[in-house]
Amino acid sequence: MKTVIIKYNAGNIQSVLYALERLGVSAMVTDSIEEINTADKVIFPGVGEASTAMQYLRERNLDELIKNLKQPVLGICLGMQLMCMHSTENNTSCLGIFEEQVKQFETKEPAIKIPQIGWNSITSLKTPLFKGIAENSFAYFVHGYYAAKGKHTIATTHYIQDYSSALQKDNFYGLQFHPEKSAKAGEQIIQNFLAL
Repeated sequence: MKTVIIKYNAGNIQSVLYALERLGVSAMVTDSIEEINTADKVIFPGVGEASTAMQYLRERNLDELIKNLKQPVLGICLGMQLMCMHSTENNTSCLGIFEEQVKQFETKEPAIKIPQIGWNSITSLKTPLFKGIAENSFAYFVHGYYAAKGKHTIATTHYIQDYSSALQKDNFYGLQFHPEKSAKAGEQIIQNFLAL
C-alpha cells in the first residue's frame, strides 16, 4: 500500500510520519501530483495559517488535485479546515469539499483560553473511521478556529460551543484533532483510515 503525506507550507508532518512508523507504515512526503495521484491513501495534515496554505496549494495546482482525488483522503487539523468552504482566518476561500464554514472561537470568559490546547472528548461518532472507538473518547486538540456542525459532521466536540471534530463526504475524511498525538484512540483511528 502506498501512503502519501501532502507536503505544503504547514507544520506537523513529522509527528504524522512517526505515528505511521509506529504502525509499521512508511509514507512518502511529497507535493508531486503524480505521486499523490497514484497513492492508495492520502494524508493532508497541517498546523499553520489558512490563506498562506491555500496560496501554496493553488500555486502548485494542488488545490484542484486534492478536490479530484478518488482514494481515501484524511485531512488533519488545518488540513481538515482547508477542505471546508471558507475560513474566517484572513477571509480565505478553501477547497470546498465539505460545505461547513470555519470560524474563530469567540468568548467573553477570561478563564476560557483560545486557542483550545489539550484533551477533549469526541462524541456522536459515525462511519467506520471510528470503528472500535468508544463514545466520549479523548483526543488531543490545538486550534483557534473550528468547523461548524453541518451535514458532513461525523463527530462532535464541545468547546465554547458544539462544533465538528470530524467530517466526512464520499472518500474525504477530516479530523480537527491530532490522531497522531491522541494515544491509543488516535492510533486506532489512523489504522481504521488505512483499512478503508
